[in-house]
Amino acid sequence: MSSVRRLIVGLGNPGPKYAGTRHNIGFEVADAVAEARGIEWESTVRQSFFARLSARPPQGAHAFGEGRYRGVRFGLLKPLTFMNLSGQAVAPAIRRLGLTASDILVIVDDIHLPTGAIRIRPSGSDAGHNGMRDIAEVLNSNNFPRMRIGVGNSFGRGQQVRYVLAPFDADEQDIIAETITTASQAALTFASHGVSAAMNRFNRKASPLAEEKDDSEQAS
Repeated sequence: MSSVRRLIVGLGNPGPKYAGTRHNIGFEVADAVAEARGIEWESTVRQSFFARLSARPPQGAHAFGEGRYRGVRFGLLKPLTFMNLSGQAVAPAIRRLGLTASDILVIVDDIHLPTGAIRIRPSGSDAGHNGMRDIAEVLNSNNFPRMRIGVGNSFGRGQQVRYVLAPFDADEQDIIAETITTASQAALTFASHGVSAAMNRFNRKASPLAEEKDDSEQAS
């Protein structure tokens, strides 16, 4: 039986084409956790796969690492199945580690939240997020913790896909960098103390971008 007690799962799409896009903020938070704890990724997909992204990734493809925080051993997972098949990587990892759905934290982008806002919940609906939906379908449950990170919704009708697969705007970069750092700290709090502790410390009522705008308007 594995000594891993909790699993942090960052969602995104593999390959350089998608790096830095709104839809990949889950990957970026996972990478920030790995960097903070000195975790090295082990991937089931060879580098040659990323040179030909038209190919279908192997079922269950993922990058995985293990770390320790405040005495608790945790796992870190990035599904490399592409977003819509995230559950194919998550479910086998849970079984292999001997965990339950309540032991994982899934980190995703959310167009229903303002840019930079963080919401952590112990369960809930998929809210239209395909990666979250696939995990819920494979696990046959929505009862797993999730962290939603706001990416805003400044797009016209029919432009949602283009919007989430685009990089953040220049005026959002500083806020997103701060948010990724904060979200990685929240993920580590989940790993060591569970979802309630992470919620109490890190749920934001508004995005820092909105707070900055409010401050500047009051100053003027």
